[in-house]
Amino acid sequence: MKNTLNTIMSILILIVLAAGVYFIVQTVRETASAAAEPFDQVNQANSSLQTQVSQLMNPTPTIIPDPVTYINDVRALARLETIKYSAEQVVTCEKQADGLTGFFVGDKLLFVGHGIVIAGIDMDKMQPQDMRLINGELFVKLPPAELFIVTLDNQKSYVYDRQQGPIAPTNADLETACRQAAEDKIRTAVLEDGILMQAQSNAENYLYKFFMTLGYKSVHFEN
Repeated sequence: MKNTLNTIMSILILIVLAAGVYFIVQTVRETASAAAEPFDQVNQANSSLQTQVSQLMNPTPTIIPDPVTYINDVRALARLETIKYSAEQVVTCEKQADGLTGFFVGDKLLFVGHGIVIAGIDMDKMQPQDMRLINGELFVKLPPAELFIVTLDNQKSYVYDRQQGPIAPTNADLETACRQAAEDKIRTAVLEDGILMQAQSNAENYLYKFFMTLGYKSVHFEN
């Protein structure tokens, strides 16, 4: 009987000790959580402040188009587009001053322009005398090939790098100048590559097949 009582007492003591340890652990956890709570609030406030500062420094642009669209001109076109070029041009534009002044107010921009050029012939420029039929043979004089479109793809063109002095004024015209320079350079490059000659040749090849399907026994292109 005495051994049984001792066993029960031992079990009760262990239960009390376990409860005490659990209570102490919970108290420590609650104390640590309570101590960390002010720091968590500070961290949250700091994160919120950083987000607000970032939004102020890099505001999301608001685009409000005018509800009225003005159509200035409508013209009928008879263009035969026969070739398309895609070209990329890197342009550096800068506005610098000499010495220390240039460090503070200088503005340098590196722009990558992705251009699209389309060329062909304008069929509306053909005159009745430009087509002659002699003994079933067709003689055609096509208008000279020309550039129809030379433009930059805004989705693929971008400012790669821009370096401005600490007090450099806002210069929106610098990027505009860079874009125009890239477009001009692309136009010059494709002309030097012979885009008009290729456009003329493509037009003749296309129209040759077209006229032959109409039943002409021979088609000749004149310069």
